[in-house]
Amino acid sequence: MPKNSTSTNANLFAALRAAFPADLDRTAIETDSGLIYTWRDLERASAMLANLLEGLDIPRGAVVAAHAEKSVEALLLYLATLRAGFVYLPLNTAYQAAELEYFITNAEPAVVVCAPKNFGWVSKLAFKAGVAHVFSLGEERDGSLLDRAALMSDKHEVAHKSADDLAAILYTSGTTGRSKGAMLSHGNLLSNAQVLKDYWDWQPGDVLIHALPIFHVHGLFVASHGALLNGSTMLWLGKFDPKAVIARLPRATVFMGVPTLYVRLLGEAGLTREACAHMRLFVSGSAPLLIETFRDFQTRSGHTILERYGMSETVMLTSNPGRAIDGERIGGTVGKPLPGVGVRVVATAEDGSVSLLPAGEIGDVQVCGPNVFAGYWRMPEKTAEEFTTDGDGRRWFKTGDVGRFDDNGYLTIVGRSKDLIISGGYNVYPAEIEGYLNDMAGVAESAVIGLPHPDFGEGVVAVIVPKPGAKLDADALVAQLKSSIANYKVPKRAFVVADLPRNAMGKVQKNVLREAHREIFAS
Repeated sequence: MPKNSTSTNANLFAALRAAFPADLDRTAIETDSGLIYTWRDLERASAMLANLLEGLDIPRGAVVAAHAEKSVEALLLYLATLRAGFVYLPLNTAYQAAELEYFITNAEPAVVVCAPKNFGWVSKLAFKAGVAHVFSLGEERDGSLLDRAALMSDKHEVAHKSADDLAAILYTSGTTGRSKGAMLSHGNLLSNAQVLKDYWDWQPGDVLIHALPIFHVHGLFVASHGALLNGSTMLWLGKFDPKAVIARLPRATVFMGVPTLYVRLLGEAGLTREACAHMRLFVSGSAPLLIETFRDFQTRSGHTILERYGMSETVMLTSNPGRAIDGERIGGTVGKPLPGVGVRVVATAEDGSVSLLPAGEIGDVQVCGPNVFAGYWRMPEKTAEEFTTDGDGRRWFKTGDVGRFDDNGYLTIVGRSKDLIISGGYNVYPAEIEGYLNDMAGVAESAVIGLPHPDFGEGVVAVIVPKPGAKLDADALVAQLKSSIANYKVPKRAFVVADLPRNAMGKVQKNVLREAHREIFAS
């Protein structure tokens, strides 16, 4: 049997390639600048890039890190990495030098690809960390990566992989501030894509508006895999623009966004029932969707947003129904567990033992299934801490989220025990920002919290205590942060206070801070 047969090869790319339409000259992707990529273009370009990677003589299972702006070519780099059997590491393009240095040092990629404008400082970091190959890739189809790939053959045999082989690493974090690389296998990603294809009722002829970044689960895996596995055309936007999305609605059937994008769409007079008449499905995730946004969108568009729940470590876990026959979509919930995925709400005792909680009771959310990652990159002890094995022999992942089921089996997430903030769909980890603030002159300590924000879901807020005798300017501290961390992590408001509230054990009571400042974004 041929080496790249999908019956024996669990490489995710093999499954995606098998789903390409028979007519490879059909449009696969149309960009906002009017460029057309056919399915044949995806086949040939991914082959050339895969041949380039293989020709570098890097080890089997080597990591390919991408710190490049969104483009079709960046998506092709991801597909080529899978195709060649290497491991893909997407990195947010907003990351600054200190952040990128950690990821490169920790992941030890063999290849780093960055934007041409960043090549100077990124290559210096990469070479210092021992990276063998650094390429550039620009938004305008420029850069050394494509120059080199143009010399390669457009024929390539898909690398043979098992379902358990590593396909991608996504960095996430907890309250410790130390980022962790979630290891996702070919089987994790493919199983989830196949389940979503059925549960969301992807149809022949569906067209996806792709307006999300491609450095995290939602845009890279959920959206891209969905369209590719269905052989669907993507209307590709380099950056989200509400007017551009609305202009494409009559030609599309599926849109995926974070709550912030829906707020921006609602701000446009062009969002009408007539504009949305051809649409079939609107999906929201990556952050909680306010019930006001859910209802306003329903009224304006005539469509009920499908909200779902997932994580970097697990891809998608639960979803409101895609088909009417499976039930209604309930605002404020993230739906029911996806087929084949185990989700439970438990009370956790001090000895680590758990007991299942009935509907209506709030507890820790734990999950298991073929979509759940194997563990964290080079952190076996942390991996062991985050999983529990019960009498049924299954490994349950402790999500760190807190939630409850209703009587109909719909899950509502009510909080995050790991203190994670999700602002505009991006994960923000308080301990990381606190670390930068605490290193600044005159700062004794700080606490970073997330507060309800009408646009971003949660807004980042810093509460700062000065050292004795020091006079601090909150705005100046925030301005200083902007040169160190990605903009979405920078606090939208900051306060200087005499001290922080603490409990009897000396732990900062962030719940007290949240309550004291919770209305600051209300206006």
